[in-house]
Amino acid sequence: MAGHRTKVSTMTACKRLRRKAASQYLRETHGLERAPSTLAKLAVIGGGPIFRRAGRIPLYSPEDLDAWAESLLSAPMRSTAELASIKPGMIGHGGDNRAIPNTGA
Repeated sequence: MAGHRTKVSTMTACKRLRRKAASQYLRETHGLERAPSTLAKLAVIGGGPIFRRAGRIPLYSPEDLDAWAESLLSAPMRSTAELASIKPGMIGHGGDNRAIPNTGA
């Protein structure tokens, strides 16, 4: 077929990590110690990184792990005294400067 062009996919393969590898990635890339069992628990109760399933196997993309790790960081500060600007009884949560009540639990 003259003039027929083959369509080439522009999608690139995205490497997906199982929980053990995701835990290792978080440690090596972001310095975050999160055990595979912790990632499993967060997958049940919420609050963990986005994941997908291949059958019953959870898979994490490095991009989703990076985004989750970034969301755990506080705003930049030069001193712990800057934490005093948060109302007493409140604990900073995530990088969006939201605060959640400290229930003491």
